[in-house]
Amino acid sequence: MAAQFSTVPEPPSSSHGSQVETAAPRVTLRNSFAHPFDSAIAAARTCYSTHLVGPEEVTEKQRVTIGAGTYFGGHHTVYQHAHFEFGLENISRHFVWSFLHAHPFYNSEQQSQRYVRLDRAQAYIPLESSPDNSQDHPNFGPAEHAIYEKAIARAWEHYRELTRVLEPTARAILSDIWHVSEMSHPLRAQKVERQSGKRAIEVARYVLPVAAFTTMVHTLSGIVLYRLWRTQAANDTPTEARHVIGEMVARVLEIDPQFLDRFNIEPMEDLPEWQQPPRDGEAFAREFDGRLSGRTSQLIDYSPRAIGSMAEAYRAVLGLTATECPDGEAIDRMLNPARNPYRRETLNLGVNAPMMRPLDHAAFTFAKKISHTADSQDQRHRMVPGSRPLLTLADTRSPDYITPMLIRENPRALEIYQQAMEEAWAAKNALLDRGVPRESALYLLPNAKAIRLVESGSLLHLLHKWTMRTCFNAQEEIYQASIEEVHQVRAAFPELGRYIGPPCHLRAGISTPICTEGSHFCGVKVWLAFPNIERRI
Repeated sequence: MAAQFSTVPEPPSSSHGSQVETAAPRVTLRNSFAHPFDSAIAAARTCYSTHLVGPEEVTEKQRVTIGAGTYFGGHHTVYQHAHFEFGLENISRHFVWSFLHAHPFYNSEQQSQRYVRLDRAQAYIPLESSPDNSQDHPNFGPAEHAIYEKAIARAWEHYRELTRVLEPTARAILSDIWHVSEMSHPLRAQKVERQSGKRAIEVARYVLPVAAFTTMVHTLSGIVLYRLWRTQAANDTPTEARHVIGEMVARVLEIDPQFLDRFNIEPMEDLPEWQQPPRDGEAFAREFDGRLSGRTSQLIDYSPRAIGSMAEAYRAVLGLTATECPDGEAIDRMLNPARNPYRRETLNLGVNAPMMRPLDHAAFTFAKKISHTADSQDQRHRMVPGSRPLLTLADTRSPDYITPMLIRENPRALEIYQQAMEEAWAAKNALLDRGVPRESALYLLPNAKAIRLVESGSLLHLLHKWTMRTCFNAQEEIYQASIEEVHQVRAAFPELGRYIGPPCHLRAGISTPICTEGSHFCGVKVWLAFPNIERRI
């Protein structure tokens, strides 16, 4: 069934001529276990049984005693067996970034703003998107509603105009990369035409508000559902979170009421994060940016004995002495794709391969600054977790945003972009000045909003990330951050340098095809000069 939208009437004072569509979140349960609670209890019983216990064997007494014993005793793995696959519609990208994807234990397939042209203005609007929550939106009356809606509509106007302005620029660059001329094969010209349109919307999306709706398939385990239910106020979008998580819980209760009702779990309120006094985030932003020294990502900590620790761990796996396998030899065996077939696999086998696990013992920490939209993709690397800001505690009065390369190099696009940023912050500040809570006002921030975070990972998981994100098809900011991280790790540990890079760099001269992107090949033979390579788009 298609999502049902209501159209919010344009306020009389508005002159932008657009309409904004909104609706309450729509949550459907696409797939689930037939008996999630009894399956959990049966799993618990199996631990102490001479046979494999099935859910049909569970008794009411066991539901009470084993259920209470496992849940309240902290033995929660039994509730991780049950999984629930949800369809989520009419939810904001801000909610996804701030809550649904802010932890590692989920799987999502989300509508892409990089590849899907968003012709219609569809966005979260307080009150309209959250019926019966008026008490959570004080001072959000008709005048505030008009400011909010006009800002959303204007953002979409800028998006459409930027798409139109950027497409010829993208086409010119891609035509040069692919050597397209009047003599070129029509299929090559068609490829460039398609790609230029995609590049234009990929960059134009930076002006869209974080209130913009998205659609996704979202799968999680029972224990994660418990956690989301308990911590639904621990994010920048608590009203929306309460609504969406409440609907998810309601869908589960429809198939198995006892899965949540047995424990009388209640959401936590008055969380410590919200006991901080209000402040302007300008000072924090200046201090953080000073630490970056002009970089997108700055290495701020790492394992000083990374090489020796990984080599020692490798020898422990294979039962080797240091004489039989010196440190340099151990590193080469693990990281050299010519000697280690795991590194040539497109399937990430690092945690499953015994000889790769030693890479988990070297850790690196980075401070980085990327846009809200780039970080929404970056946080999907769940094994490289980050400490991300609560924007309600780090908001700035002045515009604070990232500008993509394609816009910086196009004067007309830059003019449109800067106007869009000024308008977004002006509307957000106007709402705050009228007493609208930050939770509601911050939905007007654009995708371009700068996010400052600290991110850490082991070399094992960073290698996977850097392999994927130093490819020219990676999102521009994540690519830039990854390149800077690789350079800094190379400087700290030169012996690691030649083993890090995109798939084509690792496979060249060893495996075919060199590029694993197939028809999405970027058109540049990156492997010939990496890392001394310039990305133009």
